[in-house]
Amino acid sequence: MSFKDLSLEEIIWKINSKETTREEVFEYFMKRIEKYDSKIESFNFVNKDWLNKNAWVLAWVPIAVKDIFCEVWVPTTCSSKILTDFKPPYNSTVIENLVNEWMSSLWKVTMDEFAMWSTNETSAFKKAINPWGTSRIPWGSSGWSAASVAAWLAPAALWTDTGWSIRQPASMCNIVWFKPSYWRNSRFWVMAMASSLDCPWTLTKTVKDSALLYDIMNGYDPKENTSLPGKDLINPEIWNKKDLKWYKIGVPKEYFEEWLDEWVRMRIEEAIMKLQELWAEIKEVSLPMTKYAVATYYIIMPAEVSTNLSRYDWLRFGHNSDETYQSTDELFINNRSEWFWDEAKRRIVLGSYVLSAWFYDAYFKKATQIRTLIIDDFNKAFEEVDAIVSPVSPNVAWKSWEKINDPVKMYLSDAYTIPASLAWLPGISIPAWFTKSEDDEAEELPVWLHLITPRLTEERLFEIAYVYEQATKFALKQAPWFDD
Repeated sequence: MSFKDLSLEEIIWKINSKETTREEVFEYFMKRIEKYDSKIESFNFVNKDWLNKNAWVLAWVPIAVKDIFCEVWVPTTCSSKILTDFKPPYNSTVIENLVNEWMSSLWKVTMDEFAMWSTNETSAFKKAINPWGTSRIPWGSSGWSAASVAAWLAPAALWTDTGWSIRQPASMCNIVWFKPSYWRNSRFWVMAMASSLDCPWTLTKTVKDSALLYDIMNGYDPKENTSLPGKDLINPEIWNKKDLKWYKIGVPKEYFEEWLDEWVRMRIEEAIMKLQELWAEIKEVSLPMTKYAVATYYIIMPAEVSTNLSRYDWLRFGHNSDETYQSTDELFINNRSEWFWDEAKRRIVLGSYVLSAWFYDAYFKKATQIRTLIIDDFNKAFEEVDAIVSPVSPNVAWKSWEKINDPVKMYLSDAYTIPASLAWLPGISIPAWFTKSEDDEAEELPVWLHLITPRLTEERLFEIAYVYEQATKFALKQAPWFDD
């Protein structure tokens, strides 16, 4: 049986109704991994003998897990040489929640080292490609996760998002990204990059699959001090909705000024017209602090990176250098210089700089103040509208190595996704349209629509996204060169 045209929900239904078995499902995805992963290069470690493992692995449907979530005795490296052979003796809370609902882990998907950078070219192990254009990047530190779902090596993947690292790969690989409000999911034993921004969630093929996993993964965790009390469950009645009557959707004028590629602009405008056809009221809103979001993010994020990565010194965590040393400082310098890649070093240095006594007030404190103003922008906009729509990325997937040597240009590509992360808002990106590439390599590449709603309004977000998804039918469209 072929499962690649089915959603996660449909596969689970077939298992429950005895039309197939969990063994058949698992073997199907294992065969696809064996056939295609040498091209996609998504996985660091694959769970090939799950039937011989403990009961917690004996589950319904396999999902891929980003190499940043701790799984008991499973190699978890953040795709960095500094964590070579690290096997945690514990599960992260979100893994535990999934295990309790009988999900099976396919084990670890590669990532940019410690979730840094954007081009899928900075892992210590592999470089990912985009299933929609094999010379192109899937983009974002979670690009390997996106590629694994787009190539149907897994029906869903677990990831983290800090500023953009999964919205953009989802948009460039034609799959659904969803992130809840910051406090919904526990970050316990998810290796931290930037603690006030990191948020665990999933990549799926459909909006309903995202909601299914949201119901399982969210909830209070006494081990996590940012976790909200209670559990949020989505009302199944929203899946009966056919239109967007009574919804006001805002279009930020600042998001359609600079940076946006003309082909992408055309497709996003067509998607907004489609929302209007579905009876949504479209209204222009203003988010004037957007122009400061990228600069704010690239002060706050490196500051938190420098703090979080300070533990990787071999004495606490990490790999030890063979170089000789005469002092503790020299030991740290040897280990961290040898095992961290360039982007991790760049962010550690920048973060240490902005947190230093000389520059703390001038940079870090000022950035936190700007963050408050960005939050105020969204709060004012949401007094007028129920949701905000924007592009995900200013351009379609570009070619490997095209921007690797231009960090500033790379950072500016995050302008549409960073503001919502700074404001701790829930968001979802869904297939919007397809557009031509800049060359003749591919006939079409995906363009994605980014929807944002106020804090703790995940149900509203799912409802709007689902109505659009059902009206456009872009979900489950396959990358052109993958078959059975």
